[in-house]
Amino acid sequence: MKTPRPVRLRPTGLTIGQIAERTGLAPSAIRFYEEQGIVFPHRTESGQRRYERADIRRLSFVMISQSLGFSISEIRTALAKLPENRTPTKADWQAISEQFRRALDDRIAQMTALRDRLDGCIGCGCLSLSNCKLYNPEDRARTRGTGPRYLMGDTPSDL
Repeated sequence: MKTPRPVRLRPTGLTIGQIAERTGLAPSAIRFYEEQGIVFPHRTESGQRRYERADIRRLSFVMISQSLGFSISEIRTALAKLPENRTPTKADWQAISEQFRRALDDRIAQMTALRDRLDGCIGCGCLSLSNCKLYNPEDRARTRGTGPRYLMGDTPSDL
């Protein structure tokens, strides 16, 4: 986890309530993301948090990424590549997009395989479907490793 940034005093910016209203996140969630090094609000002289409008995008990215199964650690690592001293540009976001694109493409392939093959033998070793005996006789798929081997990319012809 990143070390906290020094406190910056500024009179302007969005309040945590305004950020919460726009993103749909609870203020406690926004504070959690701050603790995780995802957003870095500055402080007013009275100590109130103030956020940049760009933090709306960061938090929105976090929400979507988490809903797709990315961990806070993966998200924090990706966001750490954004510049700290200015609002991220399209090119900055493009670099993160390409990194996530590969992971998303892999997940899409796994979901497609699950959707298309769940009603058939998946190579898990249950041998409960009649076609399992054809595709995975005597659970030969186990020689390739644990788990649903055919959903993980192996095929009966690999055996």
